[in-house]
Amino acid sequence: MTMPLTSVTKDPATLTLTVVGDYPVPQQRLWDAFADPRQLERFWGPPVAPAIFTHHDFTVGGRAEYFLSLPDGSQWHGSWKFTAVNPIDSFEALDGEDNAEDEDMPAGMTFTFETTPTGSRMTCVTQFSSIEAMEETVPGMEEGLRAAMPQLDALLTELEG
Repeated sequence: MTMPLTSVTKDPATLTLTVVGDYPVPQQRLWDAFADPRQLERFWGPPVAPAIFTHHDFTVGGRAEYFLSLPDGSQWHGSWKFTAVNPIDSFEALDGEDNAEDEDMPAGMTFTFETTPTGSRMTCVTQFSSIEAMEETVPGMEEGLRAAMPQLDALLTELEG
């Protein structure tokens, strides 16, 4: 079932990175992978830096806190503050204060989920605060996403199969 990301589009005019992935599973199943922190940590972060979610209050105003375990043994901490949660259609989050001192971090993310004729589609739009932040962050972010998202395919296959 493994499917690559459908598209990764950088738009400097709107300071956004848009990632689209199509999956041969129902929209509810795709949503569940993002709503459950035990499933989310199986694909959020590249294989060499797996994510551990220590908190996941998936409600408006709630927070998700996680860290990536880096190959050198160190940890990179991140968090999201959920500003909108519309099961099973979309959610929005702002990057947390853990990253507030890093001006290159994205300002926010919007995930949308929809049913397609072959299953479901995830669209993630990441908003950056400046062109400099976008140019600094996007290459590594795109590399990380391309490494991480096949893990989502594997998770969906495992749980559907």
